[in-house]
Amino acid sequence: MKKLFAWLAVAMTALTLSGCGYNEFQAKDEATKAAWGEVVNQYQRRADLIPNLVNTVKGYASHEKDTLEAVTRARAAATSFQITPEVLNDPQAFAKFQQVQGELSSALSRLMVVSENYPQLKADASFRDLQSQLEGTENRITVARQRYIAAVKDYNILARSFPTNLTAKLFSYEVKPSFTVDNEKAISTAPAVNFGK
Repeated sequence: MKKLFAWLAVAMTALTLSGCGYNEFQAKDEATKAAWGEVVNQYQRRADLIPNLVNTVKGYASHEKDTLEAVTRARAAATSFQITPEVLNDPQAFAKFQQVQGELSSALSRLMVVSENYPQLKADASFRDLQSQLEGTENRITVARQRYIAAVKDYNILARSFPTNLTAKLFSYEVKPSFTVDNEKAISTAPAVNFGK
C-alpha cells in the first residue's frame, strides 16, 4: 500500500510539474542562454577585428591619435567586462554590458568617419577587407541581438503568464533583462561602415 501511495505521489508531482510549465521554463531558459552566447560571440568577433583596423588606420592617419586611442580604450573596456551567465539575471550588469558595447560602437563610428578623410586609406586592400568583415560582423550582431530579444520575450511571457507565473515564483525564475528602448534604434540598424567602395 505504501508503494502505491509513493507511486501516486510521484505521478501527481510529475503531472503537476509538467502542467505548470516547469519543463517549458527549462527549454526557454536554455534558448535565452544560447541566444545570449551568440550575441557575446559576435561582439567578441568585432572586438577581435578592431586592433587590425586601428593599426591600418594608424598607418595612414597617425595624427588622428585621439580617435585611435578612444577606440582602443573602448575596446579594452568592452573586452575586460566579465560576461558570465549571471549577467542575464542581473539588470544592472546587463545595463553595464550595454553601456560598454555602446561606447565601443560610438568610438568605432567616429573612427569610420575620420577615415573618410583619407583617400589612400580607403584604397588600401587590407582596410577594405577589414571594412567588409566589420560590416558583416555588425550585421551579425544585429541579428544575434534580435534573436536574443525574441528568446527573452518568450521567456518573460511565460514567467508573467498565469498559471506559469506561479511556477516562476516557486522556482525563482525571474524576468530576464533585454536590450532597452534607449538603444532600440541601434539594435534595429547596423552602423554604416561604407567607405565608398
